[in-house]
Amino acid sequence: MNISSMLFLTVFLPAVFLLDRLCMGRGGMLKLKNVLLLLASLLFYAWGEPACILLLLFSIALNYGFGLWLGALGCGGGQEGGKAPGRGARPVLALGVAANLALLGYYKYLNFFLHLVNRLAGTGFPENRQIPLPIGISFFTFGAIAYLADLYRGLYPAEKNPVNMALYMSFFPKVSVGPIVRYRDFGPQLRERRATLEKTAEGIRRFAYGLGKKVLIANVLGAYVDRVYDLEIGRVSGAMAWSAALLYTLQIYYDFSGFSDMAVGLSKMFGFEICENFRYPYLSGSVQEFWRRWHISLSTWFRDYLYIPLGGNRKGKLRTYVNLGIVFLATGLWHGASTAFLFWGALHGFFMILERLGLKKLLERTRVLKYLYTGLVVAAGWVIFRVASLGPALKYLVRMAAPWRFQGTYLIRELMSNRCLVTAAAGVLGMGLLQKGLEQFCPRLLKAKGGAAELVWCLVIVALSALYLVNNTYNPAIYLKF
Repeated sequence: MNISSMLFLTVFLPAVFLLDRLCMGRGGMLKLKNVLLLLASLLFYAWGEPACILLLLFSIALNYGFGLWLGALGCGGGQEGGKAPGRGARPVLALGVAANLALLGYYKYLNFFLHLVNRLAGTGFPENRQIPLPIGISFFTFGAIAYLADLYRGLYPAEKNPVNMALYMSFFPKVSVGPIVRYRDFGPQLRERRATLEKTAEGIRRFAYGLGKKVLIANVLGAYVDRVYDLEIGRVSGAMAWSAALLYTLQIYYDFSGFSDMAVGLSKMFGFEICENFRYPYLSGSVQEFWRRWHISLSTWFRDYLYIPLGGNRKGKLRTYVNLGIVFLATGLWHGASTAFLFWGALHGFFMILERLGLKKLLERTRVLKYLYTGLVVAAGWVIFRVASLGPALKYLVRMAAPWRFQGTYLIRELMSNRCLVTAAAGVLGMGLLQKGLEQFCPRLLKAKGGAAELVWCLVIVALSALYLVNNTYNPAIYLKF
């Protein structure tokens, strides 16, 4: 099930929300709420892919068991370093992390690994095995690894309630498209939270804006992007390659940040607070800043559980650059099992290292140049990300580098509707420019946040989104593939 689908909006969400509100109070009623949300989450995940629920349940049981094992070995205690892990805890942690990575590796990377082995070693292992990719496996697996790692570090005691553990890993607002929520933030709310009227209203507001970003902007832009990338490369002009790259840059932001906003909003509606995942990333003046603003839950996960354990920047400049390279290769691999995603990650890592070597200081001298540089790097990377195959992606980049050399068989306006053009303009304004402008020049308008006018505006967004979903079958979700 998709949280931007009509089935979710008209049946699932109203039913679960109503049942949750009927379970008022604390104590035992909160436990009942958790059971209700767990059953709803499992139904949500199983819808359309019933077999994959077995994998999710297995992962929950696996990490619940490893958590109890670590707890029995002395891990936990409620504060970092507060209780030293006993003998044997480190191997158990390593085994738990390896088990999670093995599950992720089998379902997501086995074919890619076999292809590499066959190419490098000349073996003949059968490739292209039909292994279905369970929705959200990268998200709930990384959440599970964070749970075990932080438990080992002593940030909290092991979770002994299997319902709480299961709800942490399967909570329906975040299980399919993230963000990657840490147990250190989510766990305490399983035992104490309040779904106030104010929080519910804020949740509905965030959900409405996220739904609008996904349906009214990302979907409209995506239809044009797909038309261009579905053409044979010889029919794509340089101008078309540029237009598709720029509109995909907007599409993926509004698609993913829209889902993240919906997840934050839904969580608030049920009394939870989860992490923000975006902070206007296209206003960044460097690649380093971009990754502080884009997919924050993933970039901080790699920082805390890979970069810092590797040594971070504490062991000299050369080691720092090597660690950055490893992190961004892993970031690319997290997104997809192909050389294209590895190259995409390596591209960002390369410019991160260049900035540390002095490029960032040079760019700071010219304000316009640093934003132009960051935008070009990010947009070029998104071409590789969208095509998902390195050879064809490089052909698009060649067309973008020398657009005058390539003539297509279509004019842009033959493929781009007026609606898409207007939506693109709105997307450019809404990626942070309008918000920052209002903060600086019209702060009074921001004070109307949460008022009657905004309520009407949110109702309009939801109504238009529902109208679009009813009349269109095009409703992709880019990050459902990861």
